[in-house]
Amino acid sequence: MSLGCGNPTALAELKEGEVVLDIGCGGGLDVFLAAKKVGDTGKVLGLDMTPEMVEKARNNAEKGEYKNVEFRVGEIENLPIEDQSVDVIMSNCVINHCPDKAAAFKEVFRCLKPGSRMLVCDLVVEGEFSEDILQDEVWGEWIAGACGKHKYLNAISTAGFHDVAIISESPFCVSEKDSRLKGKIVSIHVKAYK
Repeated sequence: MSLGCGNPTALAELKEGEVVLDIGCGGGLDVFLAAKKVGDTGKVLGLDMTPEMVEKARNNAEKGEYKNVEFRVGEIENLPIEDQSVDVIMSNCVINHCPDKAAAFKEVFRCLKPGSRMLVCDLVVEGEFSEDILQDEVWGEWIAGACGKHKYLNAISTAGFHDVAIISESPFCVSEKDSRLKGKIVSIHVKAYK
């Protein structure tokens, strides 16, 4: 249901009645956690780029009888969300895959109401990677889209956000098989305000 690297819902300090957008919602886990926090007067939108995942999330919502959720197909760089319509935007290990992070964060900024916030849990890279890792079937594509921490934070600030802060960071756990990546991938939880 989720391939995240954190729990943005726990860190977002969601309140009853808020409108929340989860970018890269997958099967809907973070959407459903958020739906309980915003209550019947709130709403949670889930966005994923694949119709198959959106369909899976809709099925999960029906099974769980969630009435305050909605799922849409779309891409981060062109969010199918109205201007200034969302109180909180969260994402769980998705923006690191986006090749144009500056465009992604500009879109997030556009959708947020003034004074609202963004909370992302994501992965950034540190150091150089050997050619065998870049060609690796599992890690190669992900590393191609990932960037360093400072570049990631700069993309957020450049989009217009203020009070950009890393709430927590830790080395991302990799399996023994992938020990060549140890210490080169960092999980960060970032909060920022419009």
